[in-house]
Formats: sequence, C-alpha cells, structure tokens
Amino acid sequence: MASLAEELKGWAQTSRQKLAGLPLTPHLEHIGRVLQVGDGVAMVAGLPQARLDELLIFEGGVRGLAVDLMDDAIGCILLGDTAGIPAGSVVRGTGEVARVQVGQTLLGRVVDALGTPLDGKGAIEGAQLAPIEQAAPVIVDRALVTKPLATGLLVVDAMIPLGRGQRELVIGDRETGKTAIAVDTIINQRSSDVICVYAAIGQKASSVARVIDAVRQYGASERCIFVVGEADASPGLQWLTPYSAFAMAEYFMMRGCDVLVILDDLTKHAACYRQVSLLLRRPPGREAYPGDIFYIHSRLLERAAKLGPERGGGSLTALPIAETQAGNISAYIPTNLISITDGQIYLDPHLFYEDQKPAVDVGKSVSRVGGKTQAPVLKDLSESLRLEYAQFLELEVFTRFGTMVDERTRKVIEHGRRIRAVLGQQQFAPQSLGEQVALLCAVADGVLDSVPLDRIDAFRAGLAPWLEEHCPEIRSLDDKAKPLPVAVRARLKESLIALVQSVGGKMERAR
Repeated sequence: MASLAEELKGWAQTSRQKLAGLPLTPHLEHIGRVLQVGDGVAMVAGLPQARLDELLIFEGGVRGLAVDLMDDAIGCILLGDTAGIPAGSVVRGTGEVARVQVGQTLLGRVVDALGTPLDGKGAIEGAQLAPIEQAAPVIVDRALVTKPLATGLLVVDAMIPLGRGQRELVIGDRETGKTAIAVDTIINQRSSDVICVYAAIGQKASSVARVIDAVRQYGASERCIFVVGEADASPGLQWLTPYSAFAMAEYFMMRGCDVLVILDDLTKHAACYRQVSLLLRRPPGREAYPGDIFYIHSRLLERAAKLGPERGGGSLTALPIAETQAGNISAYIPTNLISITDGQIYLDPHLFYEDQKPAVDVGKSVSRVGGKTQAPVLKDLSESLRLEYAQFLELEVFTRFGTMVDERTRKVIEHGRRIRAVLGQQQFAPQSLGEQVALLCAVADGVLDSVPLDRIDAFRAGLAPWLEEHCPEIRSLDDKAKPLPVAVRARLKESLIALVQSVGGKMERAR
C-alpha cells in the first residue's frame, strides 16, 4: 500500500508540473452533425454560425461547401468521396471560403479543382492560396481591348478575330471540332507570351489525356495549367473546376500577364449544377435548371477582362465551350451564354460532315470586340472576304439545281471555292500571321483561281518555307504591321505565282 501511495504521489507531482507548463488558450469550434448524405451532397444540422460558401470539414478530411442555408439544416456540396461519411458524423466549420493553389509552380502541371496534383510529379511546392470565388474587376479598373489574340486559324483570325480580354463562345453540336479549335489556339500561343489554362469539366479521362498530349507535343506545355474535373469526379469538384481555373489565371493577370482560359465545357457545368441543385431540393425552372444558372455563368465569365495600366495591364481571355443538340442554339444554356459573351464561333455539323474543317459557319459567327484589335495588315486583306464568301455560298446553292450560269457567275463560284479551300486547315497546324497574309493575298489577287482544288493543300504546305526563303519580310510580320505597300504586295504576288508554278511542276512529275 505504501508503494502504491508513493507512486500516486509521484504521478500527481509530475502531472502538476506538466499542467503548470501547459499554455491554456481558449479554443472555439463550430460543430454540426450529418443528417443525410449521398450523390455528392449532404444535409447538416447545427453550425448556426455557418455562412454561404463556407468550407466545411467532414470526417476523413473530406471537404464541402455550404451552398444552401435553411432554417433547420445546411445543404452542402461535397468535394470528395462520400463513402466515409456516415449519418450522425461530426462536421466542423472553418469560417473560411474554399481556396485553391495558385502561382508559377503550377505551370506545366495537371491538377484538380482543389489544386491537388494528378500528374504523378509530386507535390506542388511554393504555391499560394487564393479564393476560388473573387469579384470581377470593376469598370474603372478595365481598359479597352486593343491587342489581338491570334488563334492560328485563318477562318477565325480573318473573319472572327479575338482580342486579349474578350469572352468568345465556341458553340456547336457534339463532335464538330469545338475542343480542336481551343487546342489549336493553345498550341498557337507557343510563339507568344500568353499563359494558357485549360479547364476540363465533366470530360472523359481519355479525351483529357488527348488534349494534354497534343499540347505537350505541339505547344508550350510549360506555360499551361490543366485543371481537370473528370466525368467520374464528384459533382462538387466538377462544379468548382472553372472557378479554380479562373483563380489560377487571375494570379497571372494581376501581375501584368496575358492569360487564356478554356472552359470545356459549360454545358456539362450547367448540368452538374442542375444535378446538385435538384438533390438539394432547390425549385427547378426552365429545363429543370435552377433559376440562378444565368447568374452562375455571368458571375464567372465577367472575371475575364483587360485591366488598365494602373492595375498592371494584364488580361484574361475566356473561350467557353457550349454544346448544342441538333443545332438548337435557342436552347436555355446556349442562349444564356450567347448573351453573356462578346460573340460566338458557331460550328456547323453539315460543314463538318462535308470535311470542311474547321467547320465554322461564318454567317452565324460574330466577334463584337476583336475586330478593333485585328492586325492592320490582316484587316486590310480580309475586309471583303466575308462578303465574297457569303455571295459564293448563295450562288453555290442556286447552281445545285442545275441552272445554267454565265461566265461571270462561274468565275465567282470558282473563286469562292478557292476561298473555302484556303479556309480549311489541318489540326495542330496553326498558321503564323505572315502565312495568313500570303494566303489572303493569293486569294484576293487571283493567284489561286487557276490552281486545281486538289493542289491547294500542296500549295499551303510549301508556303512557309517558300516565304522564309523568298519573302522573309512577309514571314516576320507582327500584330502591328501596316497594310502592305503596293510594291511589296506586287512582289509577294510574283513570289506566290512562282510557288504555284513550282508546286504544279512537282505535281506533274509525281503523276
């Protein structure tokens, strides 16, 4: 008994000494309980201090966002697997909004909506945290969009030009080349200073892998960030993906850089938001989408801007993608996005099936801002291109009925076919400004009118090295280049005629 009492006495003394050296500070925790969970959402009781869009921590470390504050419960979107979250488990409030990693160290990496690496290259060191939701730049902080964003696609750069800081919708049916236009635009930035952020929303893993491989093979992937919310990811992560992409892009924009953000695609993002909203018992509206879907997308896309010089002069260009059903651009989500953006590039499935790629319908496509940013030399050559092409399309439809045409009409039709052939382009082969100028000169000056249509591709393939050797001043044109002087244009025409003869001779020898 004596030894036991001595042991207890020693233990008490040791414990008092430990407690005396222990700093006592108040600690406040907001704790709630899970009422029900499933399908990527959870209902939580308690947490009376919780705020809208507050980050909550569930058991197992799974995070969620409080998106629906009711009198007796909180509706949460979960940002992870729900398997380890039983009903009755503890939920803790953080008092903070969701944040994502941003910074230079993300360049070249593949991450999810929370900034977690998906490429197996290890942790991202030195990144900062930024809120995924940020207010759009106010009007007084914005500047005019004055600098072009070259896509490398002649049909876009000539007739639907884009500017840095613009929002241009890419819209069309499934499998018509929407992502191909976005990827070619990213690849074309290998020769510019634009940083690219590609956000894959609800896409198949194989499709995302093809995009990443294409950029790594043909572009400058070291200046790109890939934010992936795959189709098998939780609805919450898919919903956050475009917001995280914008937060990463804004880090560079606020430091004076030019950034391009691809959102592929917002139709799936809207469907994902509809899914979680219906699960949270929000009242459905048109086509079962919640009433705030327009606000969701407008709040997101308004973050694209060209900042004034006092804010660093950076820009954020957004290319959201939307999918239509059977060409129905009057559906709810497409009309919303058309009204939010500064124009649209519409892809026609009929053109795609006729092997006219990119399948851009220039009649239904428009850019309300980029025309003011177009390079002067390109603008001078493309002013009448849209009109000539539209006239050709009307005449071509008319002549399909077998109507006899006069010589003048036949020449217009043959000239229009050369325009269409020149506007066609292979994927992963964006053109420089000099090549585009040379092609437009060849069309405008009638150089290609006598060239058979099956030789246009050969002419285009040999154009870049030919210009490098014979017209280096054309090959090196930049965005500030003025319209070509008469003498320079005449010299270019002579060089293009020589190229046509050279290509024709090679074709004849091959036969």
